[in-house]
Amino acid sequence: MATMQVLTAAFLGVLFLQSGFDKVFDREGNLQWLTGHFSKSPLADFVAPMLTVITFVEIVAGTLSAIGAFVIFVGGSAFPAFCGALMSGVALLMLFFGQRVAKDYAGAAVLVNYFLLALVGLYLFR
Repeated sequence: MATMQVLTAAFLGVLFLQSGFDKVFDREGNLQWLTGHFSKSPLADFVAPMLTVITFVEIVAGTLSAIGAFVIFVGGSAFPAFCGALMSGVALLMLFFGQRVAKDYAGAAVLVNYFLLALVGLYLFR
């Protein structure tokens, strides 16, 4: 069980730290792409603040997941990993909502697998 916990938490850590830091280090590129992506949606005027919020949530999710993987690996509590999986689920719901509103149904469908992994993580870390 600990191996599955470490691998799940590490995966979520890598996923969200990379995604969050990409949004930090290439904010302008992400903002430009997202502005076009949401240009014909009701969210068009909220792209910049949404980018800030999702960046923060992803970095928190990734950090908690990475810390959780380490803590489980050294024999400690799965609570940080649980919090990381919970924040991962929140981030994925936010991303899924945005994709659906932008009518990018294929992009929304891709997120389902990640969301299921976050749910598995919640189960494993309970």
